[in-house]
Amino acid sequence: MLSQVEQRVARRIEGVLGTPPGAPTLDQWRVLELLADGAGHPMTEIAGYVMVPAPTLTKIVDRLVDAALVYRRVDDADRRRVLVFLSDHGRELHGRLAPAVQEVERDVADELGGDDAAKLIDLLSRLAQRLG
Repeated sequence: MLSQVEQRVARRIEGVLGTPPGAPTLDQWRVLELLADGAGHPMTEIAGYVMVPAPTLTKIVDRLVDAALVYRRVDDADRRRVLVFLSDHGRELHGRLAPAVQEVERDVADELGGDDAAKLIDLLSRLAQRLG
């Protein structure tokens, strides 16, 4: 059941992200969404957030780098680690698409109603914590 809901929500979000060349995929969007906080993030953290294996994330980030939406930089605190940052172009794209994605998320929550949506988020958060 959760997979069905996730797929339906994903299709709605993909619809607002667009399909022309240069439009981000859903996984690319998830990377941009995480990086929009302005901090650099290590690949392992991004992989966990996007829920993809490391080799897949490398391909996703490579495409985002090629599109000048993100860039990699060696972590000053640990030279063995690479951080990924949102570029100015990526920040502009995120700023343009985020309101439409947030509207989809609000519409989905509205399908349940405020109280039920809040309960569902709480239950899923607790389940995720327990499952590790």
